[in-house]
Amino acid sequence: MRPNARRTTLADIARAAGVSVATVSKVVNGRGDVAPHTRTRVQELLHQHQYLAPVFRHAEAEPVDIPTIEVQFQGGLRSYVAETLEGIIDSAAELGATVVVSKATHAPHWARDMVAAGRRAVIAVTSVYTAAHLNELARSGLPLVVLDPLHLPDSRVHSVGATNFAGGLTATRHLLSLGHRRIAYLGGPSMAVCNQARMHGYRAAMEAEGAKVPESYVRPGEFTYATGLHGAAGLLDLPEPPTAVFAGNDDIAVGVIEAARARGMRVPEDLSVVGFDDTSLAEMASPPLTTVRQPLREMGGAALRTALRLANGETIESHHIELATALVVRTSTAPPREEP
Repeated sequence: MRPNARRTTLADIARAAGVSVATVSKVVNGRGDVAPHTRTRVQELLHQHQYLAPVFRHAEAEPVDIPTIEVQFQGGLRSYVAETLEGIIDSAAELGATVVVSKATHAPHWARDMVAAGRRAVIAVTSVYTAAHLNELARSGLPLVVLDPLHLPDSRVHSVGATNFAGGLTATRHLLSLGHRRIAYLGGPSMAVCNQARMHGYRAAMEAEGAKVPESYVRPGEFTYATGLHGAAGLLDLPEPPTAVFAGNDDIAVGVIEAARARGMRVPEDLSVVGFDDTSLAEMASPPLTTVRQPLREMGGAALRTALRLANGETIESHHIELATALVVRTSTAPPREEP
């Protein structure tokens, strides 16, 4: 290799083989759950590109530290969490780090136990950390990176999120551009930072257009299918129901679609629905869901890289990183039906 030549990465091998980075990582680490023909192809490319895994590079010159990052999440393994985890794991495979995934329990001395187990940093996905939790992490010397924080982060916490306000603005403008004026917002927890930003984006778009927002049109809940199902039922029972609903995430949006179907309404002919996240659920919905795309895998990768830098003692200038959102238009939105 030339002195300044760029080293071949797992991502390079994955692109050449037409497989995921995770699959290449399994071959490198001798895992058995890879098809024989795929394993052979990847091994040939590894040999061809003279790939050397990070743990072996310069092994004779100095020992290599392989950092272990703990990834914690709360609640069920929803599409949002799964896709974020995929981004974390793929980035860890490429960068030569180890990831341990667990549910947040915060048992006594949990931070000290993680240090004893060799963890170097913590990434929290949809988890809530109190001041006491942060103090214990600080005493243990464990850096924390929060993905899409539910509450305003403490100055000791680094976080990664998306442009939630811009996403809420874009989603509502899309519905307004179709001719809707009776647009409701059905969101997650009222105190969640991401929910507040999406709701404020919705309100800003409505105000700019001169569209009224009745108090009954804005309803908090949880980021769940049940919130969409029951929240939409309340909206559709109003004397003047909305012709469109902007949902705080895709799970809520799918619940809204089902609530409409149960009343004999058609989406989008009788009710337009927009979600948020663009998880795999959005494509599988019936009809496929118009939604605001959060770059979930990229957010996971950014959180992993931030955690590794903190584990290495680096100073990071910004405590919060925001990645751009984008509207993905599918078939759950259309102009409102003309009143008879």
